[in-house]
Amino acid sequence: MAKPDNRADNEEHLQEHIDHTIANMEEAEEYLSEHADEISADEKQIIEAKNDRRRESVNGFIDEKRDEAQH
Repeated sequence: MAKPDNRADNEEHLQEHIDHTIANMEEAEEYLSEHADEISADEKQIIEAKNDRRRESVNGFIDEKRDEAQH
């Protein structure tokens, strides 16, 4: 038998995802600023692309959190 849908802590989990993803973005930005002259253009582009995807994820998490708040 399937478990019932327990949404009681969804907002909390979404906030944890938001916080963790933002921390990863900040860490990547810090790495770029500290090592910009030591890394290749390809590595820099990869890190920047990851951060772009992270920004999209954060926006998605925020939208999901808003939806959860309305339920």
